[in-house]
Amino acid sequence: MPGPDLVVAGAGMGGLVAAARARELGADVLVLEKGDRPGGSMRLSGGFVWRYRDWERFRAECPDGDPELQRIVFERLDAALAWLEELGAPVLARETGNPLTSGLRLDPAGLTEALVGRIGEIRLGEALRELPHDVPVVLATGGFHADEELVLRHITPHAGELVVRGNPWSTGDGLRLCLDRGARLTGGMDEFWGRNMPAPPARIEPGDFRSLGQSYAKHARVVNADGALYESVTWSEIDVAQWTARQPRARAWYHVPDSALGEWVRDRAVGEMVEAARAAGAPVERRDGETVVEVVSGITTTLGGLGTDTCARAADGVYAVGADAGGISAGGWASTLASALVFGRIAAESALEN
Repeated sequence: MPGPDLVVAGAGMGGLVAAARARELGADVLVLEKGDRPGGSMRLSGGFVWRYRDWERFRAECPDGDPELQRIVFERLDAALAWLEELGAPVLARETGNPLTSGLRLDPAGLTEALVGRIGEIRLGEALRELPHDVPVVLATGGFHADEELVLRHITPHAGELVVRGNPWSTGDGLRLCLDRGARLTGGMDEFWGRNMPAPPARIEPGDFRSLGQSYAKHARVVNADGALYESVTWSEIDVAQWTARQPRARAWYHVPDSALGEWVRDRAVGEMVEAARAAGAPVERRDGETVVEVVSGITTTLGGLGTDTCARAADGVYAVGADAGGISAGGWASTLASALVFGRIAAESALEN
């Protein structure tokens, strides 16, 4: 019996998109998913898929990324989003709520369902153990945010303290397999996207990852255990999460003046986020004219990864997408769902052409 035309490892955004596009092109696709459900970390996200409105802003926000790869995301995202809509992905909003960005907010569960419906069978609970030599492979295993040893090696000595804010199955499988095939790593291996979260003994369930994010550093005085002050320099506060990850026990304290509690960050008030941390059980103290919230860094997805060309090729016969691929958000933050979408389609097309 003939084998598949394409193997896809991972059924998050990048893998589902690659498999759906390959099926659309008439290919027989084998999809392996290590976890017990499709959707990966995308299923846990807010569903925002976006690009910067201006190319110059994209480069300024992510100055260490590969401009060729960034340009592809910038130019092709709108068409890729239209394709998702054609597949039946439910749109929750046609604006991102951020004047710097353009894109859609999709329903993660509905998006997963729409893509799976175009793919058919996905083998759950089954990881790719080795790379075949007779069939092309798309690696979409989600980076290494859930692997303590790799996070310790590349990101922070306090890896064991971090809250894993994405799916628990992304442990660097794609990275290890492709490096053995001769692939290279990109810059930005020490960078990740995440949020500071309520510190223990707070209770944090996967469904709380977004609602418990403490994203108001610009309205607070942020200090570490030694009292060293940190001032956020990015709109996304990605720098705050990364800084916190490298502090003792990956902890920081937000000193929030009463006058800031009514400020808004996108769709949530600062006071609402503080109360969410208190309700979850985090250490929250009232002091004269301020509230102090203890937070811990939460890692959602890694930003460095396998180096790829403009066809998503990482090695001979191997293509990497999503968080398995690096080189786009280095030095800042750009939507990983957007790059997974754009390069998931490209990887399928490229793999089937060769």
